[in-house]
Parts: sequence; structure tokens; C-alpha cells
Amino acid sequence: MGPEAQREYLARMRERYGVARRPEKTRLLDEAVAVTGRHRKGLIRAWRAGPRPPRRRRAGRPTRYGATVGRALVAIWTAAGYPWSRRLKALLPLWLPWARGRLRLTPATEARLRRISARQMDRVLAPHKRTIRRRQYGRTKPGTLLKHHIPLRTDRWTVTTPGFTEIDLVAHSGDRADGEFAYTLNLTDIHTTWVETGAVLGKSQVRVQEALERLRTALPFRLQGIDSDNGSEFINAHLHKYCRTRQIQFTRGRPYKKDDNAHIEQKNWTHVRKLMGYVRYDSTAAVAAMNAVYADLRLLQNLFLPSVKLVTKERVGARVRRRYDAPQIPLDRVRACPEADAATVRALLALRARLDPFQLAQRVDAGLGRVYALANHRVRASVPRSEASAADRPGAQERTA
Repeated sequence: MGPEAQREYLARMRERYGVARRPEKTRLLDEAVAVTGRHRKGLIRAWRAGPRPPRRRRAGRPTRYGATVGRALVAIWTAAGYPWSRRLKALLPLWLPWARGRLRLTPATEARLRRISARQMDRVLAPHKRTIRRRQYGRTKPGTLLKHHIPLRTDRWTVTTPGFTEIDLVAHSGDRADGEFAYTLNLTDIHTTWVETGAVLGKSQVRVQEALERLRTALPFRLQGIDSDNGSEFINAHLHKYCRTRQIQFTRGRPYKKDDNAHIEQKNWTHVRKLMGYVRYDSTAAVAAMNAVYADLRLLQNLFLPSVKLVTKERVGARVRRRYDAPQIPLDRVRACPEADAATVRALLALRARLDPFQLAQRVDAGLGRVYALANHRVRASVPRSEASAADRPGAQERTA
């Protein structure tokens, strides 16, 4: 007997039970227990109480954002790399003109997207959010040469001009460290949150210095200072002389204290590791493909995706309360700085007006597929190849900031 048939049967038996005499009630109960398998006392309580009143609709605020708004918001959120809701709210005005034709938005849907709050975005996107996290320790070896000539910087950044940066290398060695493999040199500006990224094969002093020079010339402002960890790829006479020649301030963090380089450690995850994964890249073709992706990613992150900066941090009991400023696109932060190169800023603004962020995001995804095809997937014998490839595939990890 199906659920609907059982409900109809019990409703009919309840009517008969209400008008029956005592011996008849006993017989009706015996029959109902045999037919439905329910407990005798449960049937007695249900039939004495009578039919249930219709369920009342729960009180609450009516739904304002329907499926159309949800689909459009998911499409923009996915193309932008799954940003935090406050950042997503800040980037919507810049992305909506391009989304209007691509997603076929009606004026009513676009108006709702402009009104939706960051908290409501979290509710709409909640079913689509997944978190995949992996941990892998770096391969930084402390350098001792010139260590005492490069000062430590342990205080909090208080700069108000662009050009003071943190730098770091991210290894792409897979599950082993033998031979020569690719590294990503990452540079982030403290004041404007502008990020430049480039890949190199190996981490020799000359190659790291040449990669830093390429990133320096791409900046829309003068490079005034770098702060690194204690790896030998940075703490060496070659880079020390390079910084002195170009009047670049060179400082370092304390050994084994990643919090001293917290800004670049966060960018290592959002701009490198979440995209390139944990597989091994050890060929010049892979490095060239990685740099092609970083060229598009540079435009997407710096011209279209807003970031937030920590304003205050205070301890309240056992908790730390952090307050951030309003999300702002790095290019807009640079434009507000008088120290930035005016001609470069104008060129970047004109480029942003011409670029479609959706196409840019698609180019990044296509480039990541080409990069992954060039990865070296040789793994330990104890790890099945299929399992290792599925776990390390960059597309298996979310692109979140």
C-alpha cells in the first residue's frame, strides 16, 4: 500500500472509528494494525485527536530574488573566480554592462542585481559553495650570505605610497624535489594591492633577478622596496647589488615566521596555487604557457577584481576582531596615487574599457588547460596515477579570493 492510499484508508477508518461502539472499535483497530503495520496506541491517539488542521505557511519575508537573479549571480561569481561576497558586490557595477548581453539580463533582473546585499549574496550562493583545501610545505632553504646586511622588518606595514612590495617564490615540483622545475615569482604591492606574477625555470640567482626586473618594468609605479623571506634565491650578493644599483629598499622577514610576509603568502594561494595546482612543471614549454596565463590573470585581477585591506585589528578576549576597508579594484587604488605613472594609468583605463571580463576569464581557464597538459605527472609508485592526477588537477580546486 502506497503512502497516498494509506492516508486515504486511515482517513476512512477514522470516520468509522468515531461513530463505532466499543467492540466495533476493537475490530477496526485490529484490522488497521494488520493492514498498515502501525502501532495500536498510535492509531488510537491519532483517531481520537481527529484530522490534522492544514499546515500554516511559515511567516517571514517574501523571496525577492528568484531563480533568474540566482543564475546570473552564479555566472558572474564563477567567471570572477568565486570572490567573497563583499568583493562580488563591489565588482558588479563593472561587470554588469558586459553581462547584460552575454546573460540576456532584463532591466528588472539587472536592477535586482544592483540592489542585492552582500549578505543576501551569501544566501543565494550557499548551495553552490564548496571548499577544497590542500596543504604542502614549501621548499625554501635559508640563505646565509649577506644575511646581516639585509635588515629585518617585523613591524606592521604603514606605507601610504605605492612601490613597497613583498616577494616570494612558489615551487611547482609535484611530489619530489629532484632535478630542475618551475617556480612562480610573485610580487604584491602593499598600498595598492597590485600583483605581478611570472614563472621561471629553476631558482638561480640570475633567473630570479631577471624575473624581478620583468615584474618591475610592468608596474604602473616605481618599485621602491622589496621584502622577502630568507631563501637563498633572495639572500644573495646578486640581488643585493641589483637593489642597491636601482635604489630599491631590501628587507627580509624572520626565519620560520610566515606572518612577517602575510600579504604575499595570501597572494601565493589566490594567484598561483589555486590555479596551477600541486603538479610538477619542469619544461620550458610549460613555463611559457604559465607566463601566458599570468599575462591574462594580471589584467583580470588588477583591472576587474576588487580587493580589501586590513584597517584595524584588536583582540577582544580570546578573539581577534578585524576591520577591513571597502573593496576596491587595484587599478582604482593606483589611479588615486599621485606617485603612479600617469601615462601608464591612462593606458590601463582605456584597456579596461575595451576588455570583456568574461572573455578574459575564459582565456585564463583555457590557458590553464594548456598548462596542465604540459605537466609532468610521474608520481611515486605507491600512489596510483589516476588518483594523483585527479587530486592535483588545477580545475579540481576552486578559484576563490
